Amino acid sequence: MKSEFVHLHNHSDYSLLDGAQRIDQLVGTIDELNMDAVALTEHGNMFSVVPYYKQAKKAGIKPIIGCEIYVATGSRFDKHQRPGGGWGNNHLILLAQNSTGYKNLMKLVTAGYLEGFYYRPRIDKQLLREYNEGLICLSGCLKGEVPEKMLNGDYEGARNTAIEYSEIFGDRYFLEIQNHGIPEEEANIQNMKKLSSDLGLPLVCTNDAHYCKQSHSEAHDIHICLGTGKERSDPNRLRYATPEFYFKTQDEMHHLFKEFPQAIENTRRIADSIDLSLPMGESHLPNFPIPESANTADPDEYLRSLTNAGATNHYGEISPEIQKRIDHELNVIKNMGFAGYFLITADFVKYAKESKIPVGPGRGSAAGSIVSYALGITSIDPLKHDLLFERFLNPDRISMPDIDIDFCIERRGEVIDYIKDQYGDSSVTQIITFGKMKAKQVVRDVGRVMGYSFSDVDKIAKAIPNELNITLNKALEKSPELSDMADGDYKELMEHSKVLEGMNRHASIHAAGVVIAPGELTDYVPLYKSTTDDVTSQYDMKGLEELGLLKMDFLGLRNLTVIDKAIKLIEANGESIDIEKLSFENSEVYKLFSKGHTIGVFQFESSGMREFLKKLQPTVLEDLIAMNALYRPGPMSNIDDFISRKHGEKKIVYPHPLMEPILKETYGIIVYQEQVMQIAHEIAGFTLAEADIMRRAMGKKIKSLMDELAIKFVTGAEGKGIKKKKAEEIFSLIEKFAQYGFNKSHSTAYAYVAYQTAWLKVHHPAEFMSANLTSEMGSIDRIVVLINECKKMGIEVRPPDINISFEDFRPIDNKTISYGLNAIKNVGTKALETIINERISNGPYKNIFDICSRVEQQKVNKRVLESLVYSGSMDSLEGSRAQNFDAVDIAIKYGQKIQQETDKNQVDLFGTEDNKNELIKTPILGNIEEWLEKEALSKEMEVLGLYVSGHPLLEHADDLEEFTTVSFEEGQEISKKDTVLVGGMITKIVRRYDKRNREMAFFDLDCLGGHAEIVVFSDCYKSYSNLIDDGNVVFVRGKPSETSDFSDLKILSDEIISVENVRDRLSQCLNIKFAIGKVETTDIDELMNISKSNPGSCKLLFHLPNPDSPKPLKVLAHNVSVSTNVTFIKQLRDKYGKDNVWID
Repeated sequence: MKSEFVHLHNHSDYSLLDGAQRIDQLVGTIDELNMDAVALTEHGNMFSVVPYYKQAKKAGIKPIIGCEIYVATGSRFDKHQRPGGGWGNNHLILLAQNSTGYKNLMKLVTAGYLEGFYYRPRIDKQLLREYNEGLICLSGCLKGEVPEKMLNGDYEGARNTAIEYSEIFGDRYFLEIQNHGIPEEEANIQNMKKLSSDLGLPLVCTNDAHYCKQSHSEAHDIHICLGTGKERSDPNRLRYATPEFYFKTQDEMHHLFKEFPQAIENTRRIADSIDLSLPMGESHLPNFPIPESANTADPDEYLRSLTNAGATNHYGEISPEIQKRIDHELNVIKNMGFAGYFLITADFVKYAKESKIPVGPGRGSAAGSIVSYALGITSIDPLKHDLLFERFLNPDRISMPDIDIDFCIERRGEVIDYIKDQYGDSSVTQIITFGKMKAKQVVRDVGRVMGYSFSDVDKIAKAIPNELNITLNKALEKSPELSDMADGDYKELMEHSKVLEGMNRHASIHAAGVVIAPGELTDYVPLYKSTTDDVTSQYDMKGLEELGLLKMDFLGLRNLTVIDKAIKLIEANGESIDIEKLSFENSEVYKLFSKGHTIGVFQFESSGMREFLKKLQPTVLEDLIAMNALYRPGPMSNIDDFISRKHGEKKIVYPHPLMEPILKETYGIIVYQEQVMQIAHEIAGFTLAEADIMRRAMGKKIKSLMDELAIKFVTGAEGKGIKKKKAEEIFSLIEKFAQYGFNKSHSTAYAYVAYQTAWLKVHHPAEFMSANLTSEMGSIDRIVVLINECKKMGIEVRPPDINISFEDFRPIDNKTISYGLNAIKNVGTKALETIINERISNGPYKNIFDICSRVEQQKVNKRVLESLVYSGSMDSLEGSRAQNFDAVDIAIKYGQKIQQETDKNQVDLFGTEDNKNELIKTPILGNIEEWLEKEALSKEMEVLGLYVSGHPLLEHADDLEEFTTVSFEEGQEISKKDTVLVGGMITKIVRRYDKRNREMAFFDLDCLGGHAEIVVFSDCYKSYSNLIDDGNVVFVRGKPSETSDFSDLKILSDEIISVENVRDRLSQCLNIKFAIGKVETTDIDELMNISKSNPGSCKLLFHLPNPDSPKPLKVLAHNVSVSTNVTFIKQLRDKYGKDNVWID
């Protein structure tokens, strides 16, 4: 049933930080109000169009697409404030009446961002005259030009404006009235009534809904403060005058506008006049420019010729099996009309490879295509690895193929530029994405606006568990601490946060997405320009897919950059390698995987994965492919079974003999989606296309389709002589595995990259780790991890040195890497280029004065010099860090003088170096006291983010060496049955909740000789949570999670002891061993005297030479208890030898 009133002026959260309702809430509210149509008119943008259109259609509600646009008071190109203040724009509502209007609206909204942006995306009346067809226009809220002029007493001006708009839009122009209880609106209603009567223009009423319910007005007010960067207490902030900007019922609107029944009826009349369907499900592929040298203009024929040539290049002679696969794929591609897609992709991949831009071997299901392999899009032979084309492109499921390409992260922009050159700037752009207010973010935002202190807000945010995609409601269930706060002083904060949670917060560029249109982009999608002048689509990735536009993911893969940099470092030493032609049978590489030494190795770095690798002992690439697929939630429970079967500890069982060839490589376990498809094909006679549809139905748990397919599966199996019960068992089995089976094509491609990185780590460790460190310069946490790994590999990462180091990390030799100067904070690339180029051209620097006299002062400024001193980069020059820091200002002035004189050609008057020194005397370093080690390390940490030249743990070295039971030395194996004690500094704390909702923690322990990962389960956490704080030095007693060597130590904690208490807590007995020989009474007396002067609570045990036995004689000093303070222990060790004095 049609509603009499239709809301025509509304905003969602896509009106960023203004509209406070999500699309689903908006549509749900309209449905609850029994309204059959609704318009969505975001502020200046069309971000919400596709999700809104889809959800409204799904709910049986007619979607009306519109926009509240900003119209410049003059030309859109005039960008200056009005004399009386303001940003020079007025509001106007436009609604798309049909497809022409929709296209015109896209053109207008695009121009607002790309041409008219001045505080807001503005168009002008010139554009409206050009692009008004198919658009309905409402005069807008109080910020509209007509109401604004009337309220300012300019009735004649308002009248002329209304006439102007009615001339532009004809009978599609309406005078808009609103009533939120604001006096100006009530005045405007009377003004509009007069104008309507005067000009014969129709009235229409709206409510400018920004939120669903009246109770959300407070949350919306906070939302506005977020958008304007104000606190709620600010008296000068923007605020909505009343809490009436919500979706009112028909009765409420009738009541408000009972004097204007025609204004109500016109909402219905407008809604009924709209006839617009978005072109969903169509494909809009650009035409690939086939070169004139080709013998055909047909894209399918050209694709066939390229495929055959590429296949011949790969395989040599084309066997009937290969030709059959090629023909099958090409026929499917032809029938689906996707030849152009493959040609476009092959073209830009070819460009990348020819330009020496590293390209990944494949990504996703595209690696299952022999055509992709022949064209060079992927480097994976699908026949060799039994990969399926139908997993990639299913002829029974018409959808755009999805070829995602990995490029070197530093050079992917070059490929995007190539595509823009190839297809035109106006046909190619990057894709928008929207950042949402997640649980922690929304609490911080709302708390700040409400005026809570940073510490209060931080406390609440930290009480939210660190879990992916956690919601506030789930967090309240899991965290008693958060629940208590939400019920207490922070109740209002949490209530508002829950309303705003999940709403869009900002727009940004998708990290990888690019869209290519077959003509002008703005015929298909509106464009957006960010504050940094980046142009993107206004529709996100999903929206573009729905509209059938060609979108591609150009992903920047850091590991490709690492491989490329490592190869260049290797080639710099005169050695050449072809990473694409490695043998996959290198036992040393599999040994690295088997030891779990995979830090820096793509996809195999996590501690859990390393533990499984040590159990698995992989020997072939297929093992790595399987582990890549298994190590994820769901299938992870099968890993132990997989490992047991590989090692013959568990019998390999196949449910049916036909399944053995399919499951042999995974020891009888279904690991891949492709295996599910093959089983359906072999057991039930499904085509691979049908099998793919079955796999998708199982993965998405589409019950109706699964029930239908189960009958077909069993019938097909019975047709092959398999009994019904067995067929049903097999169907149940694959149904279970299909829900988390992984894409084998993707796993295979990434196992290739993993193997390549592991090969480099084994055969060129210094180059590989240098490249890895360089690629992670922006992440201190990763630098720390990689430097620790270098230590374990016996590679020293030396502190930065201005006379040796370059911008990036570089190997000095096989066992030494020089620190990359670009990793120092406040030292930019331009400064480093200047410093390094001068050093290469004219030799090493002698001192800080020499540096300042030789480099460009504008680039190498005071801040740069101070950071270089702090980091230790000048330690190899004259003077200490304190002296060089003190000399910075003097050195800059000296350098300026030298350079000024050089510019005047007055320095070296007689062509001798001596004269230069006579003219300007080089300063000398001041007599400054050296910084204490603690201060120097603190400053080092400030600019490097880590300690390189020393470590604050050294002040606790005696305690750490005394009580730590792990040596961190090569060859030491620690059994999971052992109890170990490890001391170090706590870093990288992650707090979680276990399955029983009890708090627990994980943290890293930086130790003097190495590193350990600590797991603190809930019972231990309860007792020692007060000690778990970043930077605390503690000892952890516990058991290793697995038998391992020192390089991968993970401890399950039983007890945590602070370093201050460790001696008292652990010192039970002080042992002193006397050297072989006669022990005199005077020796004992002397020792007793020393001991009595160091009283404490520790027992004293003598180990005396025993002439009758190789074992010493143990004598306990009953009447003496001693201290174990460091000074006393040192005194004893100096006298009796270090190895002869120890504490139990």
